[in-house]
Amino acid sequence: MARVGPKLNQSNTLLMISSIYSSLTKAEKKVADFVRSNPEEAVLATVTDLSEQAGVGETSVIRFCRKLGFRGFHEFKLSVAQDLVDRPPSLSNMEIEDEDDVLTVARKVTMKHEILLKNTLDLVNVDNLKQAVSKMLDAHKIFIYGVGSSGITALDLHYRLMRIGMNVEAHRDSHIIAMSAALVKQGDLVFGISTSGSTRDLVDPVRQAKKNGADVICLTSHLRSPIAAHADTVLLVPSREMPTEGGALSTKFTQIHLLNILTTLLSMKKETSGESLEQTALSVADKLY
Repeated sequence: MARVGPKLNQSNTLLMISSIYSSLTKAEKKVADFVRSNPEEAVLATVTDLSEQAGVGETSVIRFCRKLGFRGFHEFKLSVAQDLVDRPPSLSNMEIEDEDDVLTVARKVTMKHEILLKNTLDLVNVDNLKQAVSKMLDAHKIFIYGVGSSGITALDLHYRLMRIGMNVEAHRDSHIIAMSAALVKQGDLVFGISTSGSTRDLVDPVRQAKKNGADVICLTSHLRSPIAAHADTVLLVPSREMPTEGGALSTKFTQIHLLNILTTLLSMKKETSGESLEQTALSVADKLY
């Protein structure tokens, strides 16, 4: 399917609507809200039908389609129709109820995470993933930044990269991140992790690192976020966080899952990764009883 502008994703348009939602205009958000709530009706609608149902003008519908990378409304409808064929059960059916027993809660949480992992795969952009692997292998040193809950993800990535022999360090303190970014240089790579993509403690240092000539990769849930604007490569994961759910474990699952894919690809490409894994394993072997 031909598209205009940068290719936003490879397979799931309904997921991509969520990832660019914050960057849409008020009218475009009305279109997005209707499509997400009524995808079957949107597929059957004409431009005029959809504009009337969303309460906006026809031009807003066309602009919405083009922001997703489509040439027009027809291509957008074809993509949504394909999404519906492969659509998993709705996450709304997994909401925990007060009367749910322990086993029901366990099943709902498990099914919710299964869906989120499938959505993570649907958002994988192969070209961006390949580019991230190449840039990380070529980097003189990798600096991983994350604050708050994303700092925990940063530590996990640091552990994985260190074990395969990468030259890497991770920072979670906002002041240290700012100072570190001020000193990075051409040949270095900064890997910024931010679910919202709008955390100033991360966006400002990433901007500085980019200004210094470093390559920048970001892991985020919002494609049109400030951090993505400064990144050479964007790795996208779905998120179901409400404003009161910062650091939700479900988001952490999607981040770790994508990073596991990334580090697996890195270990396959890096010739000495097997040797590094063996050396690091042996270094702590005597710590076990």
